Amino acid sequence: MSNVVWSIAGSDSGGGAGIQADLKAMQSFNVHACTAITALTAQNSLGVEAINAVSTEVIESQLLALEADMKASVIKIGMLANVQQIQMVAEHIERYKSHWDTPPQVVYDPVAIATSGDALTEEDTVDAIKTHLLPLVDVITPNTHETQILTGVYLIGPDAVKEAGQKLRSFGAKSVVIKGGHWDYPKGYCIDYCWHEDEEYWLGNEAINTPHSHGTGCSLSSVIAACLSKGYPLKDAFILGKAYINKGLKAAVRFGEGIGPVAHTAFPHQLEDYPQVIEAGSWLGDELDLMVLDEYNYTAGFAPIEEDLGLYAVVDTIEWLEQCLKNGVKTVQLRVKDAQSPTLEQDIEIAILLGKKFEGRVFINDHWALAIKHGAYGVHLGQEDLNVADLNAIQKAGLRLGLSTHGFYEMLRAHNYRPSYLAFGAIYPTTTKDMTGQIQGLEKLRLFVPLMNAHYPTVAIGGIDLSRAGEAAQTGVGSVAVVRAITEAASPEQAIIELKQAINEQ
Repeated sequence: MSNVVWSIAGSDSGGGAGIQADLKAMQSFNVHACTAITALTAQNSLGVEAINAVSTEVIESQLLALEADMKASVIKIGMLANVQQIQMVAEHIERYKSHWDTPPQVVYDPVAIATSGDALTEEDTVDAIKTHLLPLVDVITPNTHETQILTGVYLIGPDAVKEAGQKLRSFGAKSVVIKGGHWDYPKGYCIDYCWHEDEEYWLGNEAINTPHSHGTGCSLSSVIAACLSKGYPLKDAFILGKAYINKGLKAAVRFGEGIGPVAHTAFPHQLEDYPQVIEAGSWLGDELDLMVLDEYNYTAGFAPIEEDLGLYAVVDTIEWLEQCLKNGVKTVQLRVKDAQSPTLEQDIEIAILLGKKFEGRVFINDHWALAIKHGAYGVHLGQEDLNVADLNAIQKAGLRLGLSTHGFYEMLRAHNYRPSYLAFGAIYPTTTKDMTGQIQGLEKLRLFVPLMNAHYPTVAIGGIDLSRAGEAAQTGVGSVAVVRAITEAASPEQAIIELKQAINEQ
């Protein structure tokens, strides 16, 4: 996928928002940003003094030049100063989507009012936005005020936020991110909302107390655009954008006499900058009246594992589990996917006994009730299991809990439960599971590891064989899991020796 992103927006002469903020935010995520300027604003930290809209002819010349040589994977749209600009830009976007070999995604930040309170459009553009632009938008990112202008819904609570999101979708926007920086609900917290493909995502953190927030909206939508261009799912782009803004607000300073700009501080590498993934059953979830499923139980804090897990074998039979343990693999997972297998309970019981015999860490995949019944060392669950497993029972039984994660959002969701370890994957394409759209790659693994290594043992999994084990281990991940690298080897015993050497396990 091309990492070229366009920003169609206005220039902020004060350097805090608009095109200037877009360029800084996109550069922080290592994408190449191109620009088409829609307006030259005269503004500083005290306010907007003039808006000089660029003619549609000049905007079009910029778009034609970019299209001829530097097509974008994502186009971020900010301020459009008048109806004529909206109509012209919409015509071009419509053509890109219908004629380009790879249609671009469109992220629209409906800039209407600056942080200072000044209007940023020449006239009432709402009808033109709804009619011409929103049907072409993949992700719309309004703040609370812009949401109210576009939808007529006053955001007095979470139900109103959902209603406004539905209205924006009815206008044609495919996905919605409503920024909560001006919402203050619950009191003292900043809550953001995302709707994408029939799923709702809520993020929250304590509000960061600073007056210097100029350009936060532009910057967040630009990070989302940059992440989408790198192939990240929207839920990951959403949480990374939020973390980037949190980090920038903490470092923001004043440069003039008024409101300072959000700081641009590169990729957010510190866990404390990330928001909480809000789930039903949590305190913030209760504040937002999120529906709790009958079988769902929110539990956090599982038995710790005091060392890295090393070479981690994932096998589907007792025979392979025993062979791995006999040959010195200290961490093995029994993954029996057939829940109707007549020998399922027997296999789990034997696996647990073999783990004790060889002093290994044996995790049971999915079948947590049988793992508890027979006193397993630990269980491994996927994200989908968190809604149905009896987490309280697992915790009370003292079992270790490992959780699968596929990206930043799922990683932060797993962190809510304070598990015993986190597994990141799939790092490479694999034949054992359909991981379409969930391949993480080494680039993401290098970002996951420093975020979580201080808090949990970490595991890389998915498509890892002897030729890849070393480079995965070089990211600093504490364990490398293999599924076929042992069981399909000509000599499993030699494969174990070589895999341990590749990851520097003593």
